[in-house]
Formats: sequence, C-alpha cells, structure tokens
Amino acid sequence: MYVSVKGGEQAIANAHAWLAERRRGDAEQPEITAAQIAEQLGLAVDRVMAEGACLDRDLAALALKQARGDGTEAAFLLRAYRNTLPRFGYTAPLDTGAMQVQRRVSATYKDLPGGQVLGPSFDYTHRLLDVALAGQNGEPPPAPLAEAGVEPMPRVTGMLAQEGLMARDTASDAEPPDLTREGLRFPANRALALQAMARGDEGFLLALGYSTQRGYGNSHPFVGEIRMGAVPVEFTPPELGFAIDIGDVVVTECQMVNQFAGNAETPPQFTRGYGLVPGQNERKAMAMSLVDRALRAKELGEELTAPAQDAEFVLYHCDNVESTGFVEHLKLPHYVDFQSELEKLRGIRARWAADRGETP
Repeated sequence: MYVSVKGGEQAIANAHAWLAERRRGDAEQPEITAAQIAEQLGLAVDRVMAEGACLDRDLAALALKQARGDGTEAAFLLRAYRNTLPRFGYTAPLDTGAMQVQRRVSATYKDLPGGQVLGPSFDYTHRLLDVALAGQNGEPPPAPLAEAGVEPMPRVTGMLAQEGLMARDTASDAEPPDLTREGLRFPANRALALQAMARGDEGFLLALGYSTQRGYGNSHPFVGEIRMGAVPVEFTPPELGFAIDIGDVVVTECQMVNQFAGNAETPPQFTRGYGLVPGQNERKAMAMSLVDRALRAKELGEELTAPAQDAEFVLYHCDNVESTGFVEHLKLPHYVDFQSELEKLRGIRARWAADRGETP
C-alpha cells in the first residue's frame, strides 16, 4: 500500500538549495561547463547516452553536470527528457560494415585483412597515475597522422562462415519490437533482448558476462572482433520517398566467437554473441555479447544452468533506471505500512509469549 504524504515543503526547498550548492562546489574554482564534460569526460558521456537511450552528447554532458557525476542519475535525467520528444520515424538499420573505423582488434587472428587498428584505448597504458594531469601543463603533443586505409575489413565471423565453421544467423523480415514504446514481453526474441541490453547497466551486464566465464554458463569465448567508429545514419522522409544521410553516430560493436558442440541435426561449429552500443564502450559491448550468447542456450538446445541464461532474470533487471526507482522508492514514507507490520509483530509476539505462559 502506498499513501500520499504532503508536508515539509520548506525542508524540500532547502534540500534543493543545498544540492545546488554542493553541485557547484567551491565558488573560488571555475565552474565546469557541459562542453568541457563532453570533450574531456567523453567515456562517461558515452555511457550516459547508452543507458539514457538518447544519442546527444551535449544533453548527456548536461545531465552529468546536473547529476554531480552520478552516471545512473544522469541516465535517468536523459531518458526522462527523451520521453518528451516527438517521434518522427525510424532510421534504416545501421550498416557497421560501412564504419569509419577508429579502432579494430581481433583476438582470433593476428594478421587479418584490413589489419589491427589499436585506436584510442587504455589497453596499452601502464595504469599509473599521471600526476602531471593534476595541474595545467599545456596541451599534449598531437597524435601522429596516417593515410586512411583502403583495404577492406571483412568481419572475422564472416570469414569463418565462408568455411562453414560459423553458424549463420537467420535473417528476418519481421518488424522488430520497439522497447521504448512497448514493455518487455516474454518470450523475448533476440532483437528485443539486444535492445534491452544496449541501454542496460554496464556493471550488471559486466558481472553477468564475467559469470559465464567463471562456470555459470559453460562459455569459452574468443573476441572475434571489436570495432569502434562512425557509422552513417540514413532516414527516409515521407515527403521524399528515398533515404538520405542525416549524419554519423559513433558505436562500438563486438562479435564474440563461442564453441558449440552441435547436435543430431547440426555439426560442431562456432556460434556468435553480439553486442552493439553507442559511443566508445567496448567493455559493455563485450559483456553484452557474452550475455547474448548465454541467452541463446535454449535456442541451441543447451542445458540452462546459470542466471545469464535466464532471459527474464537478465532483461527484467539490467535496466538501471528501473532498478534505481524500485530500490530508491524504499526511501519514501512507508509510515502506514510499517505501523501495520509493527502491530502485527507485536500481536504475534504476545501470542507467542502467552503460549509459553510468559508476560509479553
């Protein structure tokens, strides 16, 4: 039971004022701008855009500033704002094969067509604090430039499929569900599951992905390929009747290669797990691809033994905005509920004491 409570308006107004003061911080320090956040805290902005399901760097940066750096709160703010916007239509599916690649690595082949592109990544740093960043030490030297490659970059999973070693995903002409317009329904098809995970909480998916490697999902994956770069977005305005390029979005794509023992109808082969997230966020893309493969266990006739293989467990709980609301609502007044529980417990204890001839 939920009971409306009204009161304490002045206390709430004071709390808002105190929050604004804390957000601003020391007034002697220059205030950080949303533009600075967008440019210098880019990975945090990318994560907020993904979990807020709104690809707007400026708005995501503003949400981070307003939320004092709390990524979950910022995602909540961004998603709430997005829900006020009109819907003009749907773009065409992204063709990640046309990506302007900034990073592309594979753990399955050292030398592959198009080469390895290390790109901007922490993978090759020493994880030592750079104390020079604590002060104003000028601009870093410009990164070296090279001519853009012209050699095609075929997908590793496509190369394996040509040998008949990779299970082919079946294409479907069915209209995919839209999670932003309809709630979760089970059984959830793969398109719906991928939507839910794309805007799901990175930490939750990371933990589930990790669990599949620790024996809770019978997974021995290989990173077939990770790509990050800009992909053109096409939209067909009704008044034109043909597709036009309306801009580019940066995305991270991961295709994980997993073993599959086969069955009476299917020979042993590799299967894939897939992850695609906005911005540069390969940790989440990798975790998403691990969980995607785990969720395909039933489809592939594998035994269901782990949480990551349970679609209802994964998809109901991966949304950090919904999870936050459900957990944090416990802070709201539950005075009537608690008094009811209190009286019930007192009565039970009184009967318990009476049965033993004791004084309650």
